[in-house]
Amino acid sequence: MSKKIAILATNGFEESELKSPKEYLEQQGWTADIVSPESGSIKAWAEKDWGKEYPVDQTLDSVSASDYDALVLPGGVINPDQLRTNDKAISFVQDFFRQHKPVAAICHGPQILINAGAVEGRKMTSVNSISIDLKNAGAIWEDSEVVTDNGLVTSRTPKDLPAFNAKMVEEIKEGKHEDQNL
Repeated sequence: MSKKIAILATNGFEESELKSPKEYLEQQGWTADIVSPESGSIKAWAEKDWGKEYPVDQTLDSVSASDYDALVLPGGVINPDQLRTNDKAISFVQDFFRQHKPVAAICHGPQILINAGAVEGRKMTSVNSISIDLKNAGAIWEDSEVVTDNGLVTSRTPKDLPAFNAKMVEEIKEGKHEDQNL
């Protein structure tokens, strides 16, 4: 069955955390759109310096959560910090939770979920540097390669991408998670 997944990102996303999930989703025969506040292309951060540019498939102005089966939030230090202060991005993320659709966030990506009000009482993981932020927002944080909580998949760093990708696809195949409330 064909699925359509939104990957929400802007300039400064960690390259491997967008590229690897996107390729993995496409290997399932699914569509993975890069959705961004800006049109054209966005530039990756590749570990220690700027990386490649990636074409934006859709802008936030042109799509809604109802257009997609799931949402992926790559990390990077710059990307989540920009998105979590963008009202349209926050509303887009919140709509996935309201519609009980799977959401997958890796590394710094869960920072966006804090601003979306989607972490309280949820089991999660992330890069260690934002663990206190998640705990302070009410998340039940643990240091594991991948954590799943009613359709929400989180992972720590690029080294966890194989486990993250596999669990993300499993949750998307399961579909809506009615216990996933915002």
